[in-house]
Amino acid sequence: MLCLAFGAIQLSNAQTDFGIKGGVNYNSNSIKESKNDLAEGGENKTGYHAGIWFRVKVPVLGLYVRPEVVYTNLENEIKLTPSSNVTAFTIQKIDVPVLLGKKIFGVGNLFVGPSFQYIIESGTNVETISNVDSDDFTVGIQFGGGVEFGSFGVDVRWERGLSDFKSSIASANSNLNVDTRINQVIIGLSIKF
Repeated sequence: MLCLAFGAIQLSNAQTDFGIKGGVNYNSNSIKESKNDLAEGGENKTGYHAGIWFRVKVPVLGLYVRPEVVYTNLENEIKLTPSSNVTAFTIQKIDVPVLLGKKIFGVGNLFVGPSFQYIIESGTNVETISNVDSDDFTVGIQFGGGVEFGSFGVDVRWERGLSDFKSSIASANSNLNVDTRINQVIIGLSIKF
């Protein structure tokens, strides 16, 4: 009973913040190494993200928990054979990172935590590719750091997919299975309300 009362007091004293965020992602996944009679590999492109965040500070521990809900768009280019056409391979997903962080020197932050990802859509812009199937749900990890100046913040983080994330790209006469596990650098700007 004493522990529950102490926990309830601490939660009632916890400070909360929320805001919006957005930025760019550089996706360096392994699609560039996927080669067969359908594709000669690929090239990674810069994507973007936008979302909301919420932060709960726990005073006794000096830490905070920061869950986020973020829409992310990633894009790669695949060079198809034998036509040597280049197609865009895009992934649109909802990310829900749950980060545990620590404020340092009053303006800095360090954080780490799991990122749960739901794939909304993945596909190409070439009509000869009949189907693109991807795993719908994956789990990754994020860690990084940032600085905050008043209501504005900047952070840089690295994200790596932990669970297998495979995409199957089917054309009329071939099938390409691609390891599209997320491996990206994320640069974000945030505004606190």
